[in-house]
Amino acid sequence: MNISELFTRAPSPEGRLPKENRVYSFLEEHSIPVCGVDHDSADTMEICALIEGKLGAEICKNLFLCNAQATAFYLLLMPGKKAFKTKFLSKQINSSRLSFASAENMEKYLDITPGSVSVMGLMNDTEKKVKLLIDKDLLDIPDIGVHPCINTTTLRFSTADLTEKIIPALGYEITVVDLPDPSVSEG
Repeated sequence: MNISELFTRAPSPEGRLPKENRVYSFLEEHSIPVCGVDHDSADTMEICALIEGKLGAEICKNLFLCNAQATAFYLLLMPGKKAFKTKFLSKQINSSRLSFASAENMEKYLDITPGSVSVMGLMNDTEKKVKLLIDKDLLDIPDIGVHPCINTTTLRFSTADLTEKIIPALGYEITVVDLPDPSVSEG
């Protein structure tokens, strides 16, 4: 796994996708510090674990979900090490039969491909069709890592910057959910 040195300002736009460059422009426009690393494609949480050490932040898990009819869409942010079971979320948001949304809808609403899902994709949801959900445990993590709409770079944000600057600037409200970790036995 190749991981670059930590950068602390927006990288040169050359050789980067337009959607990634839009993220850096958004961050600059809203005076949000840029800090991150470039790396090989990070499409599993196991690979993300290697990046976390260099980044100094826990990479959050981003799940793009929809209801059975694919008429309601949700972006769920949760701690990367936490397991996910749809039944716990379905009850809290009153949506039965949640499943992972299709790659087509991911591109349509967030301009993101599978493996690159990120809260930063919400900047591409101009019609605000996606509802933002954040697991309460994520809010206890001081710094988190997110992809800038491509999974070959990961940025570090303070959770405070995410909730107090980035999400409001994107024009979204947060719905906090409380997901138990089914991988932890209750004994």
